[in-house]
Amino acid sequence: EVQLQASGGGLVQSGGSLRLSCAASGFSFGDYAIAWFRQAPGKEREGVSSIGSSGSNTFYADSVKGRFTIARDNAKNTVYLQMNSLKPEDTAVYYCAAPATVYSANYLPKLYREYDYWGQGTQVTVSS
Repeated sequence: EVQLQASGGGLVQSGGSLRLSCAASGFSFGDYAIAWFRQAPGKEREGVSSIGSSGSNTFYADSVKGRFTIARDNAKNTVYLQMNSLKPEDTAVYYCAAPATVYSANYLPKLYREYDYWGQGTQVTVSS
């Protein structure tokens, strides 16, 4: 059974930092891209960042580029999202996700519909 466990959320002041972790099990973690999405109240779920199976291919939404960094440790079956210079608009529930498809090294899935397995989410709240 595929399981994704997101953790590391919390309450932080504007300008602060948090590191989210996504621990995966139940599949060949090193073969799959992993992504972070977020959903704020009343808004659609949006893609934040994704990382290819080897870790060399990454994507960031424009809204977080330069502030967030995604990384993975395939030996620990874990993906991390380091979030710096946090803003109140970053407040959301953050989800990690994995696709059911092993994509080629040249393609990094970024869209909600490309991901099939989802963690339970972790709340990030940034106060102004």
